[in-house]
Amino acid sequence: MRVFVKVLTGIVVAFGGIAALGAAAATTNVGAHWMTIVQAMNVGQSPAKKGHVDFVPEGQSIAANAPATVQLHFRIDPGFHINSHTPKSDMLIPTKILVEDLNGATVSNVSFPEGTPYAFAFEPKTKLDVYSGDVTLTAHVKAAPGNYTLKAALHYQACDQSACYPPKTLALQQPFTAK
Repeated sequence: MRVFVKVLTGIVVAFGGIAALGAAAATTNVGAHWMTIVQAMNVGQSPAKKGHVDFVPEGQSIAANAPATVQLHFRIDPGFHINSHTPKSDMLIPTKILVEDLNGATVSNVSFPEGTPYAFAFEPKTKLDVYSGDVTLTAHVKAAPGNYTLKAALHYQACDQSACYPPKTLALQQPFTAK
């Protein structure tokens, strides 16, 4: 499969049956790991088990043929956090999202909220940038009239007070209607 990568503001869009990767500092290096995720999404498999993060889908309606937004709601387990999309250290794994192409709709960008400063008890002077509790990402879309399912994969690393766990990828499906 041929892949064409185009950089937009805050997002990398890959055409040819692939999708969009949203992050604050997007690069053109999609990487083998993301290609595996896209391939798994294309065959309907989840590339990794979920861990400490749940996707909370809810039906949404948007205006057809106009720029609009679709909200992607996540709930992080109590006592856990995930790194934001802009962690304070290169050693931390940023949260990213990969969005599958939609027939009849375009996702131009996925916005992340600001993270919350967080410090571990054993190193209180070092502040990390994290998400905890309920977190909402915003997909910027334009769609012809119809029913759609936005398919995506959230890549993140969950941590608690004592440790960070291996990165996970959570496949999700968010239905929406363009009227």
